[in-house]
Order: sequence, then structure tokens, then C-alpha cells
Amino acid sequence: MSSKVLIVAEHDGTKLNPSTAKCVTCARGIAGADITVVICAADAAAVAAQAAQLTGVTRVLTVENPANVHQLSATIAPQIVALAGPYTHLFCASTTFGKDLMPRVAALLDTAQISDVMAVESPTRFRRPIYAGNAILTVEVEAGAKVVGTVRSASFEATPAGAAAAPIEKASVSVELPTYTRFVSVSAAKSDRPDLQTASRVVSGGRALGSADAFKILYSLADKLGAAVGASRAAVDAGYAPNELQVGQTGKIIAPELYMAIGISGAIQHLTGIKDAKTIVAINKDGEAPIFEVADYGLVGDLFQIVPELEKLIQP
Repeated sequence: MSSKVLIVAEHDGTKLNPSTAKCVTCARGIAGADITVVICAADAAAVAAQAAQLTGVTRVLTVENPANVHQLSATIAPQIVALAGPYTHLFCASTTFGKDLMPRVAALLDTAQISDVMAVESPTRFRRPIYAGNAILTVEVEAGAKVVGTVRSASFEATPAGAAAAPIEKASVSVELPTYTRFVSVSAAKSDRPDLQTASRVVSGGRALGSADAFKILYSLADKLGAAVGASRAAVDAGYAPNELQVGQTGKIIAPELYMAIGISGAIQHLTGIKDAKTIVAINKDGEAPIFEVADYGLVGDLFQIVPELEKLIQP
């Protein structure tokens, strides 16, 4: 039986989120998969062109509707379900968007969802982390059932752009959209720094910084490195950093090329969010801190002395 995979693209209306390319990599792990990417938007042309370039994608569907101008899961879910008929697998990234959308899709299809897929063993068999990543669970879906899942972005590399673009087709979806959910407003911190979930470099701070004002030394270092800024839950709970910067089990799961943990002890919940980082650098005055057990490079000392010295050594 061949596998037909439908990937729900995440985007901001003009740019495809890199997590979608990681979903494609996951789908390509299913032998012989025929991969379609669907774009739900008010105007899907720009995003569809980007999705069509991804290696392994055989078709891009666009679902254009004024109601899709804001990515509301309650609105998008019934449209995805209306398209789901011929597909054996429906995937989306395990981001805030995907975690909101795919449970709705699974419920409307009356099937279970597989969360945080980190490896594909067969078209019906997958692995996912549990217990803050301390154990790996193998999940098998009953043969013939639709597979609805979210893909752990940190576990897959983004599929590259290919030489040829996949065909783009407009899909006509006739479905009643719910009115109980409506867009009111969006409030988000504006920054010229890279997005935390997709940045190749991240500078992250913990409770040891002591105040929101002290966090400014991390922003300065991040600017020199062209890095995003993150924070531990302890730092966020203490009010030193906004919630959207939280890294860890209850925050963002990331896999940057470089992760600098500054003043972070390394609670297991935090380590869950960074264990796929390629290189981890830890700076902490406590030489026994758990963060040093996972760090590739560690420096024991006062962060308020070390960070400014590091910044001076970085060439502009």
C-alpha cells in the first residue's frame, strides 16, 4: 500500500516556516511516500512557491479563503479534514501552531494523534520521546487507520530546495467554518534578532542573572553573534525574561548549531529542550551544575565577568 502524505504548512502569509521543511524530511522517511504540502491562506501564491521548491514534495495545494488570513486552528482544521480523504498520513510541525491544529484534525477524523514524532520506523510505526526525553516510546498505528501526527522539528534537518519545482494546484474546499473562534489581536515582542525556534545560534540565560536588567548583557552578546535569545523557566518565572523566550519541556524545543547556556543549572526539563543542539556551551559558577554533563564546552566562573570578556573577543 502506497503512502500519501499531506503536510500542513506553517507560514506568516508571506514566508514558509522552516519547520515545514523538517516535516518533509520526516515524511521522506516513509518508503515510497507521495508528499503533498497544503497552504491555507488568504493569498497563498508566495508561500506555495517556496513549498514547491522543497525536495521530495510532489504537489502543493493552495486553499485560499479570506478566513485564512489569520492562522486560526479552529478555522483551518475543518478545511484540512475536507481534504484528508485520499491521504494516509497528515503531518504538521510540533510548534505552537501544530500542537493547536492537529488534535482538532484528529478529533474531527475520530482518530488518535501521535505527538512529537522523532523517528520513522515504517508507515505505521514511529518513535516519540516521553518523560521529558528520558525514555523513547515506539507507537504503532492500526493498519488502515489514518496517521495524524505532529513532527518534532528538533529531530529532523530541513529538506533542501530542489532543482525542479513541484506543481501548484488550487483546491476547492466547501465546508462550513466555525464562528465561535475569531481573531481579536496579536501581541508579540518585536526584535531584529533571529526567531528562537529556527535560529542557528542561541544565547540563553537562567535565574543566576538575577534581574531583567542583567539580561541586557545576553542581548548584547547575542547581537554580536547574530543569535536569538532564550531563557530557562526559572528566569521566566522570576520575571527576568518574557514567556516567549522560554526554552525547555514547557517552552520551545530547539536544535541550534550553537547553544550557550549562561547561568543555567540544567534542570532535566530544560535539557529536554536543547538536547538536539549541535554544540552546547555552558557558563556557570557552580562546577557541579548538571548542565556541564551535557555541555561540549564548559567554563566555571562568574558570568558577569566572563560574558563581557567573550563579547570583546568576538570580531564585529
